[in-house]
Order: sequence, then C-alpha cells, then structure tokens
Amino acid sequence: MLEKTPGPLGHLLERVRPGMDKLVWAHEATQAPESITVESEAFAGETPIPARYTEDGEGVSPPLAWSGLPPAAAEVVLIVEDADSPTPIPILHTLAWSLPAGPARLAEGNLPSKAGPGRFHTLGKNSFGKARYLPPDPPTGHGHHRYVFQVFAVDHPLGLKADADKHDVLDALKGHVLSRGRLVGLYERAG
Repeated sequence: MLEKTPGPLGHLLERVRPGMDKLVWAHEATQAPESITVESEAFAGETPIPARYTEDGEGVSPPLAWSGLPPAAAEVVLIVEDADSPTPIPILHTLAWSLPAGPARLAEGNLPSKAGPGRFHTLGKNSFGKARYLPPDPPTGHGHHRYVFQVFAVDHPLGLKADADKHDVLDALKGHVLSRGRLVGLYERAG
C-alpha cells in the first residue's frame, strides 16, 4: 500500500514516527521480565529483513522461534508493529495468540498473508482490519523502519474471538503477562 508513496513525500514525512514508546511493548498491560529470546533464521536483530518477507517480495511471514518461557506459561501472544510508520501510532502488522507455550517456532509462511492462507489461524485484526500478516511496506524515502516482533507469555488462554483487535488483546493481557521478548528487524525503501 505504501510502496507507491512518492520519494519526495516520504522524505517530507521522515520525522513523522510514533517511536518505540508507542508500541504494545511499552503499554502498562505488557510490563513483565524480559526473559524470552526471540530469533529468526532469516535475519538477526537490528539487521534488514529480507525482501521475501516484505511487500516488495512474496510477503510471507518470516520464520520465528522463541525460548526462555516460564513454566507457568499457558500460551504465547505475537504482536508485530512498525515503530517508524508515518502515523501517530505504530502500524499493527500482526496480532496472533494461542501460540504454543514453551520453546516453539513458527515456520516461514505459517501466518496467513497475501501469499496464502498459512497454517496458523488465530489472528486478530491488523491496522487495515485484516486477520493476516501484513508485510513490511514503508514509504519510499522515509528511511529505515523498525519492525518489532514482540512475544508475550501469558498465564492463561486468552480465549479471544477471531475478530479481536489490539485493544481487545491489551485488555486480555492485563495482569497476565509472565514474561516477554522481542526481535527488531529493519526495512527501508530508498528513494
């Protein structure tokens, strides 16, 4: 959607960014020890996300793995946000829950996306009202964007409906987050 943004407009908006302090990570409902390790075999933390996982490529969800969850974890919640979108709040790219507790992984393409249905279907609405992985799609010339893959271990199944949004998930997380971790990937369209 933003790939068609003219480079000069992207440059004008370069300073418009919500920042890391507006992520779900910073919300009072998600505060917990940072004991979860989140990794991807496709990219390391603070390095570029390969185009395959973006709007410029196939748009499939990247492989992710997490470890270090506390024994009391009942399920895992995954939230992916763009901390540098040219919007007042971060663009929400993925909202998933009922992921298995314990050391686990999501294989490439496991989340529904523009590339196909995926294998995991307990997703809520992203910023565009779709229950799917929204691939990175920064405006041309806006500079690098930080895509934050946030993992939260919770002490009970959230039991959310399929049409849940970020506010529903935040309400369900209050008082139930045991630990958390994150992986930051970068993506930029030069111009």
